[in-house]
Amino acid sequence: MSSFVQEIHRKAKSLKRHVVLPEGNDERMLRAGAQMVKERLCEVTLLGNYDELNKNANHSDISLEGIRIEDPNSSDRFDEYIKELLIIRKHKQLTRSQAEEMMRSPLYYGAMMVHCGDADGSVAGAANTTGDVLRAAIHCIGLKTGISVVSSIFLMIVPGWPQMLTYADAGVVPDPNPEQLASIAVTSAGTHRLLTGNEPVVAFLSFSTYGSSSHKRVDKVKEAVAIARKMAPEVILDGEMQADAALVKAIGEKKASGSPVAGRANVLIFPDLDSGNIAYKLTQRLAKATALGPLIQGLKKPAMDLSRGCNVQDIVDVSSICLMLASV
Repeated sequence: MSSFVQEIHRKAKSLKRHVVLPEGNDERMLRAGAQMVKERLCEVTLLGNYDELNKNANHSDISLEGIRIEDPNSSDRFDEYIKELLIIRKHKQLTRSQAEEMMRSPLYYGAMMVHCGDADGSVAGAANTTGDVLRAAIHCIGLKTGISVVSSIFLMIVPGWPQMLTYADAGVVPDPNPEQLASIAVTSAGTHRLLTGNEPVVAFLSFSTYGSSSHKRVDKVKEAVAIARKMAPEVILDGEMQADAALVKAIGEKKASGSPVAGRANVLIFPDLDSGNIAYKLTQRLAKATALGPLIQGLKKPAMDLSRGCNVQDIVDVSSICLMLASV
């Protein structure tokens, strides 16, 4: 475990927060919940049928001592959550029967726990798709004021590189328009600052640097930079620029002389999901980097998505980060 992850665990523990794990029937969630309680990282609620969860835990020799188990179908909060969901989704003309069906889903129930303050964050995705996890979060929790899109980051710990890097978006938005790209950048800057403690220096990446190429895709990035500057004038950001200009001082001085970002970027904004996802996987495999994520951002309160190939430690680490994000 890296020193950064250890520090995240320490901070999460000091916050004394509460995480809900909607996929209580998954053995990895049972083990992660038990580990978090044992290490006193946070309070844990597992969602699912009480008897089934205990049976599965006993079969796998997992102690659920200290963990709260809640079944959406028999919860005394069920009706209250339905009423709240009907208020939230009133503009969509949601019916009572539709709200009931949604609230029987552990993903929606967990998201509503976060919305209502009964949990500080939700972590799922071990057994559900990203689309299902995000849909429940968006419907119940909603987006932060001024943010137009839910997105994700990967925190990249690269051996030999002097600072931690944030890659965005590499997990959610396939082809962001200029407004969405600007929103992703501003949100990513805030997430980077909160989790690493470092000042974000944001580079909008492209195959062009300062007009070296002409193309509609370059124009999209240029427009996003202009929008982001208006959204968050306090954030150090620049673009469009190529990755080497963003990261390497000598190259940045040649290609983007005078840029406040070139050669010192720590937040890399990719123009689309293709480039972001490819870049993080290449960095992870070729540079043997640690990739923490995807970490969902842009919601009013945190709800995290996991890879369905995640392991127990992944769940614990993402839960700790989730609770860090719940502190703002």
